Amino acid sequence: MIYVDADACPVKPEILKVAERLGMEVTFVANSGLRPSRDPMVRNVIVSNAFDAADDWIADNTGPTDVVVTADVPLAVRCVAKGSFVTGPTGRVFDETNIGMASAMRDLGAHLRETGESKGYNAAFSPKDRSRFLETFDRLCRRAKNA
Repeated sequence: MIYVDADACPVKPEILKVAERLGMEVTFVANSGLRPSRDPMVRNVIVSNAFDAADDWIADNTGPTDVVVTADVPLAVRCVAKGSFVTGPTGRVFDETNIGMASAMRDLGAHLRETGESKGYNAAFSPKDRSRFLETFDRLCRRAKNA
């Protein structure tokens, strides 16, 4: 199963392409409307607008051998702890070897933004990011299916 933190996810078409090729179910989870799909392998879950409602739903439903796509580091921490394969939309893999550092860097960045030391601008999503995501996502999905 593939779970996607779908609010502002820039790689939905790539997710659907890989999932269809590998015969995997996809669940898009969001706080707001999602484009309906007629594909029986695609499910949309709309959660409340409560803070972290989509993250909580994904963390509560994912488990070992599931693949999670999220840019949210705290959600990635929760999913890695449950044994899920986790990647961000730029192809960054989160696993037990790097999730602690990713969480620490996120917290440091938040602190620097709060103190005014950093403006907190994120780089624009590029075609290279999309390509790296597609390669990483395909590899993680294959690992999940074989696990």
